[in-house]
Amino acid sequence: MEIDDLRALTDDELSEELNDSRMELMNLRFRVSTMQLPNVNQIRRVRKRIARVMTVMHQRDLARTAE
Repeated sequence: MEIDDLRALTDDELSEELNDSRMELMNLRFRVSTMQLPNVNQIRRVRKRIARVMTVMHQRDLARTAE
């Protein structure tokens, strides 16, 4: 997901996306440790997605406190 797509989501959808991404990261780490993951770049993509989601959530929190 791109940052613009994430900004279009609601707060509940963002938290759900964050939870799903964290679960996916955990599963990818297990697959790496058991040598079942052919493309290790997937881990980097998921970590970046988590960072994007957290950034959007943080921006919304800052906007709420500034009001």
